[in-house]
Amino acid sequence: MSSLFDKNEYIPRIIDKIVDEYLESCGAICIEGPKWCGKTWTSAFHSNSEFFVGDPNNNFSNRALAKLNPSMVLKGKSPRMIDEWQEVPELWDATRAEVDKSNKYGIIILTGSSTPKNKGIMHSGAGRIVNLRMNTMSLYESNDSSGIISLHDLLNGELEDQMLEDVSLERLAYLIVRGGWPKNINTKNYYISPKSYYQKIVDSKLDDNNDFTFSKDKIELILKSLARNESTTISINKMANDIIDYDGKAISPDTVARYIEKLDRMFLFNNQLPYSNNVRSSLRVKGAIKRHFFDPSLTCAILGLNEKKLFNDLNTFGFLFEALVERDLSIYAMANNAKLYHYQDYNDNEIDAVIELDDGSWCGFEIKLGAKSIDEAASNLIRINSKIINNGGKGAKVLCVICGLINAAYKRKDGVFVVPITALKDWYNMQKYLGLF
Repeated sequence: MSSLFDKNEYIPRIIDKIVDEYLESCGAICIEGPKWCGKTWTSAFHSNSEFFVGDPNNNFSNRALAKLNPSMVLKGKSPRMIDEWQEVPELWDATRAEVDKSNKYGIIILTGSSTPKNKGIMHSGAGRIVNLRMNTMSLYESNDSSGIISLHDLLNGELEDQMLEDVSLERLAYLIVRGGWPKNINTKNYYISPKSYYQKIVDSKLDDNNDFTFSKDKIELILKSLARNESTTISINKMANDIIDYDGKAISPDTVARYIEKLDRMFLFNNQLPYSNNVRSSLRVKGAIKRHFFDPSLTCAILGLNEKKLFNDLNTFGFLFEALVERDLSIYAMANNAKLYHYQDYNDNEIDAVIELDDGSWCGFEIKLGAKSIDEAASNLIRINSKIINNGGKGAKVLCVICGLINAAYKRKDGVFVVPITALKDWYNMQKYLGLF
């Protein structure tokens, strides 16, 4: 147990069980994700000693020591946490070597909030270091979902019809604007963290392998374009046109792509890849990525949105609610050894979210803010699923509509499930698993 804090002060995370499982079967793990998402807290909870590369004490002596002798800083009681290892990339190969030397499991936990610019020339770490992606808190982790409904059960077609608590539009707007930042959960000034994060990105002095310096103005333009197109499949070319249309600034698609690649190495995005379950099918599927920031609150900060502004723009509200749900689904899916995708074909038939299980089966989800759209969403799921089957693909294991403004969970007569996002969890009780009550 870490010496950083009392065990009872730790806020349990869904990734905890996964970390334990990996520490029992891997030499080292690397927990990656955006700054302030809780990587250090979680890593320290699972570690027995820690080393902070970016510690400012004594003129950043820890960083100097790590550069001088990276193998030395790995010495300590296992699991040994190395926080922000990417500041000294040599620590990656040192970790790999230490794992080979010790031939033991669970000796080192690395944390990183960006991918170092020269990681591409380092050893992959395959077989020694396993990467885990961490995000901000889901609604279940922040205690904003009752957790009555397990995604694990839902993915297996198991759901007991039941009435649930009402959720207001005001509450959903608050959850979107506040976001899932661990330090933000119980504060009245919840708008500060995402705004500060956005400003830190814009003000960062970024460069690449060729010492190319990224323009602050262009970073801001691209982030605003991405925010305007949250939860859409906008292409790089269309993004360049979007910047011209909204901001009156000319920027080439190649430049946009270069900047996005750099920002992606800072774990700013939690995008959904396109899904196709049958590559031999005659049904052509678009290879378009659905774009998301890692937390919808960051989108709000970039666009200057608060709860009142969301009320006055229900279209944007809907896109951001979709982003909120898909953030949570990606976290819950990971806990079920599954992956989150989206579906879109060349006839613009779309399914908001697809979860593919480890056995190759899949479940389709439509996401709707209000209950009035449930019938339409269910019909869309059934229609597209039939189309996929008719074109030689594998049909869905489960079809489900996830709503915001609904006070019940149930199975429709047509077989489509309806579930509120504020009642969903992954599959296990985090507090009970960790022995925290």
